[in-house]
This record gives sequence, structure tokens and C-alpha cells, in this order.
Amino acid sequence: MEQDSLSFGEWLRTISLKNDNRVYLFDGSLKKNQWAQFGVLSIPVGTKDLQQCADAIMRLRAEYLFGKKRYSEIVFKDNNGKQYAWGGGNNRTRFELYLEQVFGYCGTASLEKQLNQIRISEIYPGCVFIKGGFPGHAMIVADLAINKEGKKIFLLAQGYMPAQDIHIVINPMDEKLSPWYEVTHQPSTRSVQ
Repeated sequence: MEQDSLSFGEWLRTISLKNDNRVYLFDGSLKKNQWAQFGVLSIPVGTKDLQQCADAIMRLRAEYLFGKKRYSEIVFKDNNGKQYAWGGGNNRTRFELYLEQVFGYCGTASLEKQLNQIRISEIYPGCVFIKGGFPGHAMIVADLAINKEGKKIFLLAQGYMPAQDIHIVINPMDEKLSPWYEVTHQPSTRSVQ
């Protein structure tokens, strides 16, 4: 699926994968379950147990906006609606501290409130599958392909608990298609706009 070259979806497609597809935790140890991922994104996880599932999505969105110097758009809300806006320009050290604060106060429940719901047939890279709650879970559409007949397949990326590398997940329900998933009549997804 073609995307605007400056879009979040296109940026997601350009994130490189690490040569090693093993998932490491925030403390540098290997995650116990190593069969669930296809590849690992070259995105930092930090050194604290903070960047979990929704946090990984917020990290990706914030990294995209930070890289594009669209600093005023880096805003997340907690469950009470309090805004956490980035105001430190291109200061990378302060940006990491800001993200730690966001990860501490925001999660699946608050992120779900910030996203617009769309039909699965409208899916595109950057859309989020999310079930807000405590803990809840969230995954992001990392890429999408459409064949001549209009059939859509997509890749999903996630972070998890404890905080760990963001990774492309396998499709355990269809080994032939894995790591891709087919768009079918599934629940609605959310759009990161």
C-alpha cells in the first residue's frame, strides 16, 4: 500500500530490524519466550521496566514526530486527561526522560481514549489494535500489502511486559502466511492520526 513519503506509516516501514531476532528485556536479559517474534525493531527500550505495550506505540509515534521536528505534536494524556506535552526541542537526553514520565502515567486505557476508531477494512500502517485496561494490550500495524484482487495483509508489532524490545510478531494461526495477518471481518481498530 502506497503511503505519503512523510507519513507515520511510511516511517514505520523504514525502521530497520536488528540482525538478531532475539527479544531482550530492559535489563539486558533475554525474554523467556523467544518463539513469538519474527524480527526485532531497532528502537531503544530503555533501562527501566516502563516501555511496555502501549508505551511502545507511544515511543514509535513520539520518535517519528521527534525526528520530523514536529515537537508540538508530541502530546499524550493520562486517564484523567492531563496532558504531557514535549517542550524540549531536539534535546535527546531530556526527550528520553520525558518518555519515561509518559510511560509512567499513560497506558492502554488512556491511549485508547486518544485514538479514533476505524473499520478494519480501512486499516493502514500506524493503526493500533488496542484493548484499554489494567493491563490491557496494544499492537501496531507496522506494514500493509494489497494484492490485485484487493486482499489486504498486515504486519503487527508490539512491546510487552516486562519492558522489552519492540518486535514483529508471528502469526500463530497461519504458519504459511506468518508473520503476515489477513484482513478479515475482525474487531475495529484504532487510528493514530
